[in-house]
Amino acid sequence: MTTPPLVSPFGGQPPPQQQQQQQQAQAARDVNTASLCRIGQETVQDIVLRTMEIFQLLRNMQLPNGVTYHPNTHQDRLGKLQEHLRTLSVLFRKLRLVYDKCNENCAGLDPIPPEQLIPFVEDDGSKHEDRSGGQSRSASEERREILEVNKKLKQKNQHLKQIMDQLRNLIWEINSMLAVTTDWLKQCFTEGIGTLAISKGF
Repeated sequence: MTTPPLVSPFGGQPPPQQQQQQQQAQAARDVNTASLCRIGQETVQDIVLRTMEIFQLLRNMQLPNGVTYHPNTHQDRLGKLQEHLRTLSVLFRKLRLVYDKCNENCAGLDPIPPEQLIPFVEDDGSKHEDRSGGQSRSASEERREILEVNKKLKQKNQHLKQIMDQLRNLIWEINSMLAVTTDWLKQCFTEGIGTLAISKGF
């Protein structure tokens, strides 16, 4: 006598718990490096926020140097501090996992030297040397154009600075002449009123 095959009550499909676990495993595999970096960035922001809150709590705590001691307040602050420290520990573990996963995902990629990622400004105005060796001609031409525009902007800024200095000197001279003229007019006016008063017999 043979036993009939077991038939799943879900119609040949795995139970919902198993389906959910499979979906979570698939979602974990589908996470790309960019989203991991975003998660890492958010984790770092959370770490900074929690650290600032810890320092705020520590700054608000008073040392027991002759002040009235409130055990309830002390216990409350101590509990908050321990909670923040536990959360900080979890966040650091999460950051470490994200870091390891990103390194694992990027293990097969060729490392790019930082010199290729950072744009350099050349002050000597000499011809741009191709640092990477693999850049296209249009990129080097674009870089040369940017350097030329920067050089022209520096020249224009120098010219504008000279004009501003000349205007400042001119305004200073005008103000000096106005001050001298005002003093001369005051002196003439007071002498004129004095001579006018003497002639009228006051």
